[in-house]
Amino acid sequence: QVQLVESGGGLVQSGGSLRLSCAASGDILTINAMSWYRQAPGKERELVAVLTSDNRPNYADSVKGRFTISRDGAKGTVNLQMYSLKPEDTAVYYCNADIARPFSSSRNYWGQGTQVTVSS
Repeated sequence: QVQLVESGGGLVQSGGSLRLSCAASGDILTINAMSWYRQAPGKERELVAVLTSDNRPNYADSVKGRFTISRDGAKGTVNLQMYSLKPEDTAVYYCNADIARPFSSSRNYWGQGTQVTVSS
């Protein structure tokens, strides 16, 4: 089965940095767009950053200039480098990827999430 596993979350102070990673594994033919979402308690899950199929990044206004998304295509890994973290960045961060398996059409997969907590 295809699996996405996030890592790198933790507790940091305001102004600190973290790097999240998401590794895709399993019976994968191709990986198309990859994205990071986050969900804070009591709020809807929101899109944070996207790498399109042609590897172009897009960011939510709330993180633009502070977060950087990148992908290691050979290893099936997408990273989210986060700088100047704020308490409002506190959330569970989820990896999402559009993945095609051999002889199958593509579909979206989700990781289990990794907790990011930013203290004031």
